[in-house]
Amino acid sequence: MLALLWRMTQGYRWRPWASPYLRWRLETYWGLHAGAITFGAFWRFVWQRRRDLWRYLRWADKMRRG
Repeated sequence: MLALLWRMTQGYRWRPWASPYLRWRLETYWGLHAGAITFGAFWRFVWQRRRDLWRYLRWADKMRRG
């Protein structure tokens, strides 16, 4: 699961809110325009949706492993 998270933040590990992939995911899931995702908006989303995010990471890891 952590390996998946590591790959999703490649190149943006110290600033995950700037990752184009994560911005796209947040825009798709949350409906917030990708250009409006700031440090605060990103961490607020992560905190509020932490259970959903863990469930997604578990599912994605399971799909990757087959």
